[in-house]
Amino acid sequence: MFRSELEDAVGVENVISVKQQQQEEQSIDHYWLTFMWKEKKQDMPLPYFIVRPLTTEQVSKVMRICYTYKVPVVPRGGGSGTQGGAATLYGGILLDLTRMDRILQIDEQSLILTAQPGINGRVLENELNAKGYMLAHYPSSVDISTLGGYLAARGSGVMSTKYGKAEDMVLSLEVVLPDGKIIETLPTPNHACGPGLLQLFVGSEGTLGVITKVSMRLDPLPETRLFRMMKFPSVQDGLKAGREIMVKRLNPTVMRLYDPGSTRRSLKDTGMNVEGVHMVLMFDGYREIAEPLRDKVVAICKSHGAIDLGEEPGLYWWEHRYDFYKPPLQPAYPLLYGTVETVTTYANIQKLYEEKKKLVEEKYKEWNAQYMAHFSHWYPWGTMIYDRFYIDRPPADPQEAFRLHNQIWAECSRVNMANGALLNEHHGIGFKLGWLMREQYGDTFDVLLDIKKLIDPKGIMNPGKLGFGIW
Repeated sequence: MFRSELEDAVGVENVISVKQQQQEEQSIDHYWLTFMWKEKKQDMPLPYFIVRPLTTEQVSKVMRICYTYKVPVVPRGGGSGTQGGAATLYGGILLDLTRMDRILQIDEQSLILTAQPGINGRVLENELNAKGYMLAHYPSSVDISTLGGYLAARGSGVMSTKYGKAEDMVLSLEVVLPDGKIIETLPTPNHACGPGLLQLFVGSEGTLGVITKVSMRLDPLPETRLFRMMKFPSVQDGLKAGREIMVKRLNPTVMRLYDPGSTRRSLKDTGMNVEGVHMVLMFDGYREIAEPLRDKVVAICKSHGAIDLGEEPGLYWWEHRYDFYKPPLQPAYPLLYGTVETVTTYANIQKLYEEKKKLVEEKYKEWNAQYMAHFSHWYPWGTMIYDRFYIDRPPADPQEAFRLHNQIWAECSRVNMANGALLNEHHGIGFKLGWLMREQYGDTFDVLLDIKKLIDPKGIMNPGKLGFGIW
């Protein structure tokens, strides 16, 4: 009867049996563990059905059915996440939102986009660019991610230093709650009408409801884009320059500082003949504004010992910026790896970098562990470190490999927290880091848990994620 009700809500052809139609790929995302499970032919937790709604009303019907039967629901966009946020840990249904892929309105007077959550990032950007606009998010996952996914994990794009993260661009949301109610946040995020509910759902990773409509700020395509690449004597010199640029509120569009390991693995592997510590810079807008801004930033970098490598390598980086995240450069199983990125203040960032590098390369020396980092999203008060560990030859036994993976993650995460940093800056929590959420929040986590239980009293929304269990 449960399947019949779902078919009545969305159509027979849009309720798919995973086992019968061999749709196992839909039950995982890009989390390392799920790839290992698949490659090692381990049993993976599968959903009962994949359900593919087309409208908000269909989502509402599906949620009411699942609420009645207390069936878990895992919302899914493009499946580009790396934290296991879309993994179906407890069966239930996987709510595939990729049919909800329409642009509903472009308000050209206010520069506001309204769209459904399942629209592909590349498709969306191409359509906006054709009209002279951009959604200035530009994540590395743009080819496979969706608009709803940008917001589910509070994503950052390559131009966040100037334009902000996805959470800064969103204006309002329509959300279907676990019991099927359809709610909308206020039409703008800036108001004095009590607490803002918008940011409660942004970053909730499908644990509080299903995002079904999104309104986002647009920006005009810039008249010009100017590039630079600088070479620094050390990571510390680069961080000092980045800090000075930001505290003086100069805000380049892109500012990426690569340590020597990241330079070798990212920049050099794309064909650039560089070694050492490098910073990529981009400035956009009107040329008469962008040029003096560039010159001021370059002068600050030089004052910290940097050598100006000119325009061409910076432009090359921009044209190849997505190569690092695709085969063959993208890390893949059987390599054991993790992106233990975080964000902290300028007072803490150098110490944080040094402690994590020492932890990975010295404690796990027997595994020939490598650590490398770049600093890519900058704020007036601090910066984000996108750092990874790599082990080329992990244990062959899947349980031992997973244990080693989790151990390094836990220790790196605790170094983060000990240095005033967070568990994550823009990839989200999923179930990979969920078990550390109480450690991050302390007693404040009980407030989050109370909110979750109030909105989702049956615990059906993406259970096991964000540190929320099942009940």
